[in-house]
Amino acid sequence: MAGVRRRPGSHRRPLAFSALAVVLVGLLGLSLRVIPGSPLEATANSHPEPTAERSAKQPVDRNAPRVAPSPTLTPLPFQEKNLDSLKIKGWYGWSVLDKRTGKIIGSANMDETSTTASLIKSWVVADYLRLRAEDGKTPSEAKLADATKIIRDSDNTRAQEFYESVGGSDSIERLISICKLTDSAVASDGGWSRTELSPRDTARLGLCIDDGRAAGLKWTKWLLSEMRQVRAPGDFGIRKAFPAAQQKKIAIKNGWIDRDKEEEYHVNCLAIGDTWTMGVMVRSPFGVEGGWEYGMDACERITKALLRPAT
Repeated sequence: MAGVRRRPGSHRRPLAFSALAVVLVGLLGLSLRVIPGSPLEATANSHPEPTAERSAKQPVDRNAPRVAPSPTLTPLPFQEKNLDSLKIKGWYGWSVLDKRTGKIIGSANMDETSTTASLIKSWVVADYLRLRAEDGKTPSEAKLADATKIIRDSDNTRAQEFYESVGGSDSIERLISICKLTDSAVASDGGWSRTELSPRDTARLGLCIDDGRAAGLKWTKWLLSEMRQVRAPGDFGIRKAFPAAQQKKIAIKNGWIDRDKEEEYHVNCLAIGDTWTMGVMVRSPFGVEGGWEYGMDACERITKALLRPAT
């Protein structure tokens, strides 16, 4: 072969160069597959490991916390029920508000109004305390003692003094606005005793006291404590339907009066429990046996009839 002529530029090992080119192209392709963002990256990942194989490589942590399902609210101690069997004389209405959800249940006439009598004193005291706090003032010990007498003993003279100090009927206008009442109205004569509230708005007033809107952040706890210590003759009605141990935890304010103009006894009950507020209002005719006590007993009877058996 020594005599064979080669063309200029010809190569003695063309096969070796071809093999080297194949290797270089292969390496380049591999590098493109592993470089993030390269055109071949998706192709490299287009065949994921089988599910069983992945599970074997990532064993389940049996000690990991489990995600609990959303909790179900404990039912209120009350249930809607027809109360015709109680045969209560006169007019009555009731309402229960779930503090957790805002849902209200009640009698078909829970939006009808009646005069509050002393029940409204819970708002008058709350309004007084909130306004003083907003003015940067602290009531004197004497004034707090007066407030205690108004709540625990339903003192009328002191209640009138407080009512006048907070602007009289202007206070009731604030009640309707702050507590978002929909059925109620200021009395035509401007007096606190004839303020018109419905059973539904009575339950809303209870929520307004409980959540701090009524008395304000500083005095809400104090007011609720006083309402849990209401004593005779104002300790009757809703909380009396509960076992003794539970009664101590329920805040109340009741009202009772004889209305000569209407020839009726008006008895009203407000209660604030752990998850609920309740309003019961009764109007019984003059001549009914027991007078005021008939309505006081009716508040308790209505509540007992609405309680769930397990309560």
